[in-house]
Amino acid sequence: MTGLLIHSVSEFSDLILEALRVADARDIVEIGAEYGGMSALLADHCRARGGQFTSVDPAPKREFLDWVSANPDVRHVAKPSLDAFGELDAVDAWIVDGDHNWYTVYHELRQIEAISRRDGKPVLVFLHDVGWPCGRRDMYYAPGQIPAEFRHPHSFNAGATLDRPALVEGRGFRGAGFAAFANVAGGARNGVMTAIDDFLAEELAQGREFGFAEIPAVFGLGVLFDMNAAWSGQLAELVLPYHQNKLLRALETNRLRNYLRVIEMQDEFAARAVRPGAA
Repeated sequence: MTGLLIHSVSEFSDLILEALRVADARDIVEIGAEYGGMSALLADHCRARGGQFTSVDPAPKREFLDWVSANPDVRHVAKPSLDAFGELDAVDAWIVDGDHNWYTVYHELRQIEAISRRDGKPVLVFLHDVGWPCGRRDMYYAPGQIPAEFRHPHSFNAGATLDRPALVEGRGFRGAGFAAFANVAGGARNGVMTAIDDFLAEELAQGREFGFAEIPAVFGLGVLFDMNAAWSGQLAELVLPYHQNKLLRALETNRLRNYLRVIEMQDEFAARAVRPGAA
C-alpha cells in the first residue's frame, strides 16, 4: 500500500535543482536520505559544478548505503543532524528532510544560520514536510533523543486525520511503530512549520529578513532564502507561482483524503479478519 503514496522530496527535484542552479550552489548538505532518491540527483548536481555533496543520516536504508559505497566522492555523515553540524562548513544550500519536529527543525535552522553567517554564505534551505501532518504536529523517529521539555505526549499507534487535532487510536495516518506523532496538533513548539515561523520571527526581530515560500504539495515544501543574496530576486520569481497555491493545496487535500480512506478500508478489513465469523 505504501506505493500508493508519493512522499519523497525528490518529487520536487525539478524545482529544487533549478533553484540550486539559480543560486550557483555547489556544496550541498542533505539532512535525511532514506533510500537516496534525491541524494543521487543532488550528487550529480554537485559533481557537474565541482562541488561536494554531503548526506547526513544516522540510519538510512540499505539502498542508500550501497549507493554511497559505489560513489566514493559522496560524503555520508552517519549521525543525527544536531550532532553533525560541527563537521559541516562552507555550505551553499541545505535540504532538510530529517526528524520532523519543532525541536529538531528549529535547532537545525539555528545551526544553518550560524554556519552560513560564519562562512559568509547566504542562507538557502529547502525543508520538507511543512504541511500536514507534520506542519503543526511533531513527529519523532526517536522520542528519547528530544529533551523532555520539548517533547509532546505522543503515540506510535494512534493516527492523524484531517478534520480533528487529536490523534485517533488505531486509525488514521500513523507511524505503526516506526515513528510517533504528538497526540494533539497545534500550539507552541509543535511541528515543522511552527519551527520555521519561530525562526523567521526571531530573525526579523533582529533586523534580518528572509524570503520564504510554502509549496502545498506532497506534504509541503518550504524554501527559505536570504533576501540579501545576489540571486534572491531570481529565486523569488521561480518559487512565487507555487507559494500557497490554492490549486496545489486543493489537489493535496484531495490526495490525502483518498489515501486516508484507503487506510480506513484496510483497517476495516483487518478488523473483520480477526473477528470469528465475520462476513
